[in-house]
Amino acid sequence: MLDPAAPQLVVNSRTLYFSWLPADPDAVAALVPAGLRPRPDRQVFLNQYIVDDETQTSGFGAYSLTYLGVSLVGVDAPGGLNPGGWWTHYVASSRRVREYAAARGAPTLAGRTRIEVSGEDLLSETEVDGAPLIRARSRVGETGHVISSGHHRYFTRRDGQLLSAVYPFVAEPVAPFEIESVEFLQPTHPMYALRPANPLTIGFGYYSPRSSFAYPGGLSVHPGAAGPPEPTGSAHQVPASLARSGRPSGS
Repeated sequence: MLDPAAPQLVVNSRTLYFSWLPADPDAVAALVPAGLRPRPDRQVFLNQYIVDDETQTSGFGAYSLTYLGVSLVGVDAPGGLNPGGWWTHYVASSRRVREYAAARGAPTLAGRTRIEVSGEDLLSETEVDGAPLIRARSRVGETGHVISSGHHRYFTRRDGQLLSAVYPFVAEPVAPFEIESVEFLQPTHPMYALRPANPLTIGFGYYSPRSSFAYPGGLSVHPGAAGPPEPTGSAHQVPASLARSGRPSGS
């Protein structure tokens, strides 16, 4: 088992990251623990990524991963561009990654993620116990000269304490980029509470065939006090064009 206090680096993962407004805002809000507050619009985020080769990591090896969660107010990542997020589900194909993340409080599940690109069409899917749970379809372009970088802040809970960590990232997003559909396929699974509203309303998003990030070496204990609500960010409905610059949340 990897030391959960040790930092880990991942380079050049294939990453699809975006957010939406949920079909059941009350169910989404109920997933956020006391001491943290969801955005007024109850925005949900999803990150699906694949690390194809063990040489792309400092210790994880090759794996695929999906995490979902709820965007928060008052606990932004450094720079104030990206809201903090509460992880609700963390689906990893690697036991080594699951053990590392679970020791940090992540709500881990065993499962697999696939991302397939054919021309301009991207299909991503997350499965648990051999059953597909989430399927998204996107239209993607080519990577250009734009580099997106910054930090994300994610919260977990361990031994009754809220934990916070800041994750630096550097990505090469494609342009154009547009989410066409998002399906939650198993109504009986707890993940179904995070399903998007109809019509699908996207907040932010990008696809990058080369996205790098780090798991920080330490976690900080969150005191449980959230700041005042912030104004709800802009969103739009599919099929309106999304993130044509290819830049991620707030960039």
